[in-house]
Amino acid sequence: MTQITDTEKLAPDALDVLAAVAPLAPTAWASQVWIDNMTRITSEIATFMAERISEDIQTQQALMQCRTLSDVQHVQAAFLQKAVAQYQAETGKLIEMTSQLAADLHVRPGAPN
Repeated sequence: MTQITDTEKLAPDALDVLAAVAPLAPTAWASQVWIDNMTRITSEIATFMAERISEDIQTQQALMQCRTLSDVQHVQAAFLQKAVAQYQAETGKLIEMTSQLAADLHVRPGAPN
């Protein structure tokens, strides 16, 4: 069994793992770019969590008002549909934010690309 050791031998579309994790190097963490982006990401996550907790409380209140099994099913279905939509939207936001972080770390003013 042969082992590929040169990156030139890899398929052109293969992921360069070392390049992908370069923004995670300890030197990147100390930069103002890292701190600013992580502050935005953390704030986004905290805001999302607060909104989801509020949705949970509203759903519990709605469930306590239910009089029939059909009412319960309707409340639960609405809750799940909204939760899935919100989680999908939030995932998209976080992917964009982390992609921007990676781009910002790779391209610094005055630094070679």
